[in-house]
Amino acid sequence: MLLARHIPHEHLVAGLATALRAGALAADAVALEARKAAQAEDDPPVTTLPSGGPGSATVTFLHEWRLAHLWPDTRPLPSVTPYDQLLRHRRASGGAHPEGEAQ
Repeated sequence: MLLARHIPHEHLVAGLATALRAGALAADAVALEARKAAQAEDDPPVTTLPSGGPGSATVTFLHEWRLAHLWPDTRPLPSVTPYDQLLRHRRASGGAHPEGEAQ
């Protein structure tokens, strides 16, 4: 992992351990947990425990976070109407082949 170039070893190990306990085997999860460990070291201690109690970890995957923060899609749904009109054209020659069959 190239993350070790940017994050101290202790934080990387803490991130690996937390992600492994949570069952997350993605590099995004390890990076997130390592950064959380680094931030927790810099922040003052919190007096209340999370709802899960000591030792519980919540891992948010990067792709899930990105999907949750997408802008609403206001584009119209695609239409195949122009293509349907092309299929409905009849032959001017009135040949023996029904519509849709190859000659």
